[in-house]
Amino acid sequence: MNKLANSTSPYLLQHANNPVNWYPWGTEALQKAKDENKLILVSIGYSACHWCHVMEHESFEDESVAAVMNEYFVCIKVDREERPDVDQIYMSAIQLMSGRGGWPLNCICLPDQRPIYGGTYFRKNDWASLLLNLADFYKTKPEEAEEYAVRLTEGIKQYESVAFVAEQPKYTRADLETIMATWRRYIDPVEGGFGGAPKFPMPANVQFLMRYAYLMKDEGVAQNVRLTLKKMAFGGIYDHIGGGFARYAVDGVWHVPHFEKMLYDNGQLLNLYAEAHTWKPNPLYQTIADEIIAFVSRELTSPENGFYSALDADSEGKEGKYYIFTKAEIEEILGNDADLFNIYYHVTEDGNWEEEASNVFLRREEDAELAEKLGLAVEELTSRINTARQKVLEARSKRVRPGLDNKILASWNGLMLKGLCEAYRAFNKPEYLTLALKNAEFINDNMLNGAKLSRVYKRDGKDNAATFLDDYANVIDAFIALYEVTFNEDWLIQAQKLTDYTLAHYYNADGGIFYYTADNDEQLIARKSEIMDGVIPASNSVMARNLKKLGLFFDNQGYLEVSAQLLRNIVPHLAKYSTAYANWTMLLLDEVFGTYEVAITGNNAEAKRVEMEQNYIPNKIMLGGKDGSLPLLAERFNSDTRIFVCRDKTCGLPVYNITDALKQINN
Repeated sequence: MNKLANSTSPYLLQHANNPVNWYPWGTEALQKAKDENKLILVSIGYSACHWCHVMEHESFEDESVAAVMNEYFVCIKVDREERPDVDQIYMSAIQLMSGRGGWPLNCICLPDQRPIYGGTYFRKNDWASLLLNLADFYKTKPEEAEEYAVRLTEGIKQYESVAFVAEQPKYTRADLETIMATWRRYIDPVEGGFGGAPKFPMPANVQFLMRYAYLMKDEGVAQNVRLTLKKMAFGGIYDHIGGGFARYAVDGVWHVPHFEKMLYDNGQLLNLYAEAHTWKPNPLYQTIADEIIAFVSRELTSPENGFYSALDADSEGKEGKYYIFTKAEIEEILGNDADLFNIYYHVTEDGNWEEEASNVFLRREEDAELAEKLGLAVEELTSRINTARQKVLEARSKRVRPGLDNKILASWNGLMLKGLCEAYRAFNKPEYLTLALKNAEFINDNMLNGAKLSRVYKRDGKDNAATFLDDYANVIDAFIALYEVTFNEDWLIQAQKLTDYTLAHYYNADGGIFYYTADNDEQLIARKSEIMDGVIPASNSVMARNLKKLGLFFDNQGYLEVSAQLLRNIVPHLAKYSTAYANWTMLLLDEVFGTYEVAITGNNAEAKRVEMEQNYIPNKIMLGGKDGSLPLLAERFNSDTRIFVCRDKTCGLPVYNITDALKQINN
C-alpha cells in the first residue's frame, strides 16, 4: 500500500493499493519534491467521478505506467471535496491552458508547486508518453519550464478576480432587464434549462428566474421555469424509484443521467422545488421534495445525523448498473402490473439507453392525461404505480449498491440543511424540521469549535485540515433559515459568530471581496477568491446575501456595507456574463425591490408564521416569536399576536391578521 493507506477520504483510499507511490497533499510530499528536484504530479478527483475510476483502472493500476510516474515524479492524490483550494488553483491553470476543465484533473508542477502543464482524462498510452516528454523537457530545458510557470502562476492569480468599485450606483429595474436580455439567449424554450447537452440542473439559475418572473411580472420567464421544473422531474436525471437527482444529463433532453448522486445537488433542488410550490402550488413539486428527503434520509444520513457526500455512478464496475432495468426484469418483479408500469416509465424491449435492452425510467405524460388515455381513474393509476415503484425499489435494494462517499462536509451539509428548512417552510411537515434540527445540532456539536468550523467531520475527533469560505457561507445561510422557521435566536447568534470569524480571517477590505482561504490556514501559490456562481453558488455571493440579511436582523450597518461593496464589485459583470452570476443577481433583485422585514410577535406567533409562509414573498426576512432580543423586536411583545411589516427602516402600523399584513407588502 502507498501513502494514502491512512487517509480518511474514500477517494484517496480507492487509490491506496495502486502501484503508483501516491502521497496525500502535505508537507512530506512537497518537501520530497524540493529535496529531490522532481516534478510534482497533482491528480485531483472525487469518489463519485466516473472518469476518475476509468483513468485509475487504465493507468494508475498499470505497473508500467506507475513505474514512469514513480521514477520521474512525486505523485500527489487530492480529493477535490476535501481540498477545494488545491483544486481551485490547478483548475484555474487547466482552464487557462486549454479553455476547459473537469475531473480527473491532472497537473504537472515544478518542485515549488507552480504548474507548467495539465489536462483532464488521458488515455493510457497518451498519458505515459506525455509524462516521459515532460520529464525530459524539465531536465533539458529548465529555463523554459520556469518561464511557463511564471506566466501561468501570474494568470492564476488574476483569473476570476474583480476590481474594487468605490462609488455606489443606483440599481433599477432597467438594470435587471438588461441582464435578462443575456439570459434569454441561453434559456432552452423546448426542454427547459440552459443550452444543449449536457444538461445540468443549475438550481440557483432556476431560482433566480423564478424570482425575476414573479417580481418583474414576466410570464414568459415564468413559463420557462415551470417547464424546466417539470422536465427535470419527468426526465431520467430524476430517480423515479428511489428519489433524488443525478448530477446531470449527458444529453439535451434530461433523458440519460450521469448516475452519480450528490448531496449538494439534492439539497439545492429540495430548496428549489419547495420554493416553487409556494410560488405556484403543484402536487408534483411536493412529491419531488418528499422523495428527495426520503432518499437523503435513507441513503445519505449518518447515524450521528450528518449527511454523507455522494453515491457513485458505478456499481460492479459499470456506470448506472444499479439503476437500469430490462423489460424482462420488470415483468419478473411486477407480474401483471408490469404493463402499466412500462407504459408509465417508457420501458421497452429494445431499451432506451446505450446498454442493449436496458432502460432508464422517465415520464412524458401528466397523470391525468395518461389516465384518460388508459381509461383509468387518476387515483387508480397513481395508486398502482406507487405500489409498483415500491416493489421495484425493494428488488433494486438487493443489488450491489453504488459506492458511498461517506465524507461529511460542512458546506454541503449547510446546503441540505437549508433545503430542509425551506421544505418545512413550504409544507409545514414537522418531520422535516425534526431532521433539520438534528443535522444542525450535529454541526453545532461536532463541526464547530467556538467560531471555527471543521470542513470535514473527523470521526476520531482530530481536525488539522483547512476550512474554506463555502463552509462558513453555507452553514451561516442554513442557520439563518433555521432561525426563520423556529424563531430560536440561538441559531441566528451562531450565524453571527461565524460571520464575524469570516470577516476577521477571509475578508480582504482593500479589494472588497472574500478570499476562499483563511489567513490562518495553509498558504498556496496563490490566494484566490470564488466569485462566479456555478452548480453551487460562489461563496462570495452567498456571503453577500448572508450579510444583507444579518445586517437587517441585527441592525448592523457594517454588515450591510460589506454586502453592498461585494455587490458593487460584481454588478459591472452581470449583463455580459449573467448566467454565471445567478445568486448575485438575486441579491440585486432584493436591492431593486427592497427587502421586507416581517416581525410576528405574541403567543400565537408560530401559527401566524405558518400562515404567512403560504404567500410567496421571495424578498423578505422573517423574525419574531414570544420573546426575542433583536433590535426590530424591541418593545413589540405583549399577549396579543401582532404583525409588523418594515422596509427601509420604516415600519407600518401593527396588524392582527395576515390579510392586512399582505396589504402593506403589496401596496
